Amino acid sequence: MESTLTARDRVGVQDFVLLENYTSEAAFIENLRRRFGENLIYTYIGSVLVSVNPNKDLEIYSKAHMERYRGVSFYEISPHIYAVSDNTYRAMRTERRDQCILISGESGAGKTEASKKILQYYATTCPVTDHLSTLRDRLLQSNPVLEAFGNAKTLRNDNSSRFGKYMDVQFDFRGAPIGGHILNYLLEKSRVVHQNHGERNFHIFYQLLEGGEQDLLSKLGLERNAQKYQYLVKGCCPRVSSINDKNDWRTVRKALTVIGFHEDEVEDLLNIIASVLHLGNTQFGEGKNGENQITTETQLKYLSKLLGVDGAALREALTHKKITAKGEEMISPLSFEQAVAARDALAKAVYGRAFTWLVVKINQSLLASETISFFGSSSVIGLLDIYGFEVFQHNSFEQFCINYCNEKLHQLFIELTLKSEQEEYEAEGITWEPVKYFDNKIICDLVEGKHKGLISILDEECLRPGEPSDISFLEKLEDTLGGHAHFVTHKLSNGKTRKAVSREEFKLIHYAGEVNYSVNGFLDKNKDLLYRNLKEVICQSNSQVLSQCFHREEVTDQKRPETAATQFKNSLAKLIEILMSKEPSYVRCIKPNDAKQSGRFDEALVRHQVKYLGLMENLRVRRAGFAYRRHYETFLQRYKSLCPGTWPNWQGRLADGVATLVQHLGYKPEEYKLGKTKIFIRFPKTLFSTEDSLEARRPALVLTLQTSWRGYRERAKYLRIRQAVIQSAWRGMISRQKARRRRHAVDIIRKFIKGFIYRHYERCPENEYFLDHQRFSFLMMLFRNPPKSVLDKSWPIPPPCLTEASEHLCRLCMRNMMRAYCRRIQPEWKKQMEQKVVASQIFKDQKDSYPQSVPKLFVASRLNSEEFNLKVIQTLGNDKVKYGIAVTKYDRRGYKARPRQLLLTSSFAMLVAEAKLKQRIDYATLRSISVSSLSDGFMVLHVPSEDNKQKFSLLSPLLSHPLSPPTPSLLSSGPLLLSVPVCSITFAVARGKEGVIDFTSGPELKVAKCKKGHLLVTAPKLNP
Repeated sequence: MESTLTARDRVGVQDFVLLENYTSEAAFIENLRRRFGENLIYTYIGSVLVSVNPNKDLEIYSKAHMERYRGVSFYEISPHIYAVSDNTYRAMRTERRDQCILISGESGAGKTEASKKILQYYATTCPVTDHLSTLRDRLLQSNPVLEAFGNAKTLRNDNSSRFGKYMDVQFDFRGAPIGGHILNYLLEKSRVVHQNHGERNFHIFYQLLEGGEQDLLSKLGLERNAQKYQYLVKGCCPRVSSINDKNDWRTVRKALTVIGFHEDEVEDLLNIIASVLHLGNTQFGEGKNGENQITTETQLKYLSKLLGVDGAALREALTHKKITAKGEEMISPLSFEQAVAARDALAKAVYGRAFTWLVVKINQSLLASETISFFGSSSVIGLLDIYGFEVFQHNSFEQFCINYCNEKLHQLFIELTLKSEQEEYEAEGITWEPVKYFDNKIICDLVEGKHKGLISILDEECLRPGEPSDISFLEKLEDTLGGHAHFVTHKLSNGKTRKAVSREEFKLIHYAGEVNYSVNGFLDKNKDLLYRNLKEVICQSNSQVLSQCFHREEVTDQKRPETAATQFKNSLAKLIEILMSKEPSYVRCIKPNDAKQSGRFDEALVRHQVKYLGLMENLRVRRAGFAYRRHYETFLQRYKSLCPGTWPNWQGRLADGVATLVQHLGYKPEEYKLGKTKIFIRFPKTLFSTEDSLEARRPALVLTLQTSWRGYRERAKYLRIRQAVIQSAWRGMISRQKARRRRHAVDIIRKFIKGFIYRHYERCPENEYFLDHQRFSFLMMLFRNPPKSVLDKSWPIPPPCLTEASEHLCRLCMRNMMRAYCRRIQPEWKKQMEQKVVASQIFKDQKDSYPQSVPKLFVASRLNSEEFNLKVIQTLGNDKVKYGIAVTKYDRRGYKARPRQLLLTSSFAMLVAEAKLKQRIDYATLRSISVSSLSDGFMVLHVPSEDNKQKFSLLSPLLSHPLSPPTPSLLSSGPLLLSVPVCSITFAVARGKEGVIDFTSGPELKVAKCKKGHLLVTAPKLNP
């Protein structure tokens, strides 16, 4: 802010606190006028922001401007709505206390636009995620929806909010918006049925007619002509040049979708809007019997359809009323005036409750997710966009409620301003001096007093038996409040002031001035009642929205509903309670002229608003102590150049530095005070003289800075030149090294190519590098990837010059691996390997079942120790059984199968049947052994035919076990001949006689005697 003090003669001061003549209203308005003329629409009164509506677009709301004010100290740069927004946001984050921003001003002063700018600032600058992005869009899109249903064109403003709005924006611990909630106050429902000349009904009616699709209008029974609807023609202003209803309709429909309204809910809502228009066109006339009846059947038909009620019941309710007397219900016909009033009451009730339902739905869409709000605490910033003080030529019940609201807010504003001032003084250790100000509590008590208050008297008059009227209400006011200093009527006024108050008016002397209120309509507006039978009909509606707006319990509830004034008083009390729980910031909006022209400053109108906004009172409270206060660091940083003791840098305590500075500047003790962290300057002239001294000092400072800059620039230039020389030498060295590497690489590539060309020649200078590289590459490949096991027979193909060496290396490698493998073999495994080698020598490529037997391990015996007969073991004596197996023995004659045990010792084999030794075969007499090449398990032991003791033995099955025992055991006893014939085995039966065993392949193992006397063995083939 201090940066523009020197331009104060041209653009005024940015903070009214710095006005020298702060008690002069003319000086205050002149400062506003100067700044307005320079398009500087924002000015501070301490922490309060005063905003003048420019009535045109200014290029001061871009994203770049938002970033400029983001995180910057409040007084560091020029006043702006973004400065208030950011200061409030940072206070919420740092102090973890809820904040609120109170925006006030009369219609057309720019309150709604200010609240939009604040929301846009938070939506743009706060951290956001995908979920929070949706919430941000809903927050922003709630504005056009609420404006469509709650704003209207008035004489003073083309987009006037006809309801009060308080919005809470909830933030999580990171400062991201996570939810919102809206409270609405005192919708001007009377506008639905009546508008003053030059004003319009709520925007949504015109948007629907102008922008709605033709099919939609036909469905609703509407025509695209606002002049045909009685509720839209009373103001004689169907179109406004500054409003594009068709574009606004598209915006509202899109916003409803973004917020999350379902299509059926939107349809019901539009049905209600259309029904209000049809209600306005519903006419009454006299019937045949003189009774009052509805004469527009088409309107009744559409009303029945759109409201979802029975047409006959609605007709009855609009022309008759139900009266309950002494427990009995009676139906009484309505007069023409009563029927019109009932129709208008229904229109206002339906629209008012639909608006409340709309706000509730928006709140549901803005509700913070439980999963988000669960993690970490949340804080709130509230935005209050409330109607300002209103004084019209004709003031009624609505203006009375609005001005009562402003009285309460002004009372709160003064209290909180004084409180914040006193807290700041006490925190800084400065003595607080009591401030005299006008306490408007007397006016608030006049309105809201418990028994003698104006609202209590109004409620009492509405509820008393008999025929109360607006005039009787006025008379009761005179009887009860007569003599009050702030209440005047025609009867109570003296001769000088009597002409200013008519006989149907009363005057209240508010803090902002005198206002005459006409009592006409006070009682009806305060009752705001709907005939019971009309309420019963609407409660039976099948419309989803109306069923939520009108509850059936209302019909049966005998308790009288609260009056409109009492409801407003209670809601206002809750609002004050909410605001008291938060740290407030203030935006005061001013309208420069009634013609909505840019650049025009109506001094009389502005003076009126300055008065009723209480700005002079606020300035006087703020200036009661000290006009200027800043933190030591800020003050010292700006003015330290004025004192040799603090220039260029102060190294001690900040408070000592400021004391040294002000002593050098010659401040008198009564002109300033030093607090704990701030300096307080009482008079603006003291600050201005300091600012003028700084301005005079600036040429010398500029010269010093220029000298220092030039010296720095020349030194930097010298360092750059020196660095350039060093860099040049370094780059030369690096380039030479790169050139050497490139030449070396070229030589290598050239040698390699030439060697490749001469690779098939004898070794010579042309190919020696290539051949050496081949040898080296081959040997390194062997070194990195040698064979890993003895079974790995892979070996890389060597270059021609290393063929012989490769063979030697391969043998050496295999030999080393074999040696290493053999060293690792255990004795048991070695014995197995030896037996496997013998079996391989005998059966490999000879026996069909050999491959399947290779992975199976040999065992010492195929018979358990329990299977050996004890007598047989005793018969053997010292001969130990090395191997035993169960076999089937076939006789040489007849081939009879007999089960036997084949036992092998070190010198003979024997066949045992139970405990009897049936046959003994000495290995010395055994001539040969025969087996077939198939997968059968037969083995033939050939013994000399001359030995009558030895009989032919055909044994089976043997070869279902791993191929080795008993064959290796038999072979190990001496040199025997093992034959593996393919088709048959011939054996000697007796001297000169031979037997034949034929072997053939088949699906399964089968042994049978054939016609030739041969033994036929069929076995499956395992390896085709």
